[in-house]
Amino acid sequence: MDNALSAPAAAAPVMITPADTAPPNFVQRLSGLPMRSKLTMGAGLLALAGAVLAITLWSSQGDYRPLYSGLSDKDGGAVINALSALQVPYKHEGGGTILVPAGQVYEVRMKLAAQGLPKGGNGNTVGFELMDKSSIGQTQFNERLNFQRALEGELTRTITAMSDVADARVHLAIPQQNGFFREQQKPSASVVLTLRGGRTLDRNQVAGIVHLVSNAVPELHPKAVSVMDQTGALLSQSGADPATGLDSQQLQYKQQVEAGYNKRIFELLEPVVGRDNLRSTVTADVDFSQTEATAEEYRPNQGANTQAAVRSNQTSESNNSNPTPPTGVPGAATNQPPAQATAPINGASAPLQPTQGAGGTNSSRKEQTTNYELDKTVRVTRGAVGNVKRLNAAIVVNHRSVTDAKGKTTQQPVSAEEITRLTDLVKEAMGFNAERGDSVKVISAPFVLDKTEPTDVPIWKQPWLLDIARSAIVPLAFVAIALIAVFGMIRPAIKAAAPLPPEDKPETVDELVDDPDLMLGSDGMPKLEAPLHNEKLDRARALARDNPVAVANIVRDWMGGQTA
Repeated sequence: MDNALSAPAAAAPVMITPADTAPPNFVQRLSGLPMRSKLTMGAGLLALAGAVLAITLWSSQGDYRPLYSGLSDKDGGAVINALSALQVPYKHEGGGTILVPAGQVYEVRMKLAAQGLPKGGNGNTVGFELMDKSSIGQTQFNERLNFQRALEGELTRTITAMSDVADARVHLAIPQQNGFFREQQKPSASVVLTLRGGRTLDRNQVAGIVHLVSNAVPELHPKAVSVMDQTGALLSQSGADPATGLDSQQLQYKQQVEAGYNKRIFELLEPVVGRDNLRSTVTADVDFSQTEATAEEYRPNQGANTQAAVRSNQTSESNNSNPTPPTGVPGAATNQPPAQATAPINGASAPLQPTQGAGGTNSSRKEQTTNYELDKTVRVTRGAVGNVKRLNAAIVVNHRSVTDAKGKTTQQPVSAEEITRLTDLVKEAMGFNAERGDSVKVISAPFVLDKTEPTDVPIWKQPWLLDIARSAIVPLAFVAIALIAVFGMIRPAIKAAAPLPPEDKPETVDELVDDPDLMLGSDGMPKLEAPLHNEKLDRARALARDNPVAVANIVRDWMGGQTA
């Protein structure tokens, strides 16, 4: 009987078909997970989505760059309102600095400039547009006042256009002109400047502001314009400094002269003594006094080699004679003509000689006046301004570093011969003049240098590494959050819900019977019970449901003692 029962089974092996119930899908497996795993996986998905969104927004906005700096509270509020209306992201930092994304800086500036922002400290300043609004009942005083306000506003706008000036206030004092007064009061002006942080104005810029204001107001002299900064320091000085007696230009000229001599000394001695081994200072006594001398000189009108120039010559001559009648015996002696009178030469005032053989009274007089030209020289001498009266130079030379044969370095003073040579070089460089009291002093002394020991900064404290870390800390934090969410929260849940790897399924009854794990237990006896969730048991149940004849034959074989 056993052979009869086993013959059909051996002759026609029964095929095992899959069960009607399909294995659970991924969603069903996820739904079967514990509630804790589900919550962990949901939190991981939310963290991953947030990190991805944050990285996307951060990369799209890019780095922020300053849009404006040093804005007042009023201008800062107006700019922020305009940025909000334009839907431009921004950041506000201290000091009136507003940051926007780097790619939108120039575009936003042009849009704000079209709206007149920022207005600056003088945003409410009015110019000559104030004259466009005129009322019917406006008096002459109001017209004059509006004109003064408009002029002050235009000057303020022009001055604030300078890059170093943040704000300005201009005050004009324009007196009313009256034709009935002989002496009119002259106008004056005051300018208050608010300079930008760390900026200063040089002398030429201040002079430019002074001339700008003086030329804008009729009959306003530049000396009547005062310019001061926000600290109250007077920038325009029309007179001399009471401390030194020099005005700003004279003081600047003196400093330039001293700097020029000091530069000559450095250029001459620094190649000899070495860099950073020389210190020098030059003091110049400059004479700014203005002198003018007039001299008149007269040369002698006669001399050995000089011919006098005659200006005029006047001669006067008079002759009076009263002859006496002849007396005596007539004869040859009495008939002789009288001798000619002689006169002194060169205008001498000698008496005239009476004629010989003539009697009576004779008087003769001759006067001659000669006027000569006088040689006159007028010399006007004006002394030069800014002459150097005296120069004083002080030079310190560092000790020399000498290394001996053993390699030991010591500091030794400069020899006296070399000091003398250096002194001679300095005298030649500065144009030494002993007559005017110049002095030069060169000494050798050791320089005291601040000892700064180099410190080994670790690599993680290097400034460049810290800058890179600050710029990369945000994206790295987002990436770390994403990795934690993926590998620590999402991946374990997905791995728990993944299906088991497929196993080789028996296709015939013999293969199913030959399965030792299914047929026999640990004691060698057939298994009667199995775990509820055993996959092999599920396949056996499906086989019994689909092929009851094959299962019956297997049970019959077990009962007959056949295991193979």
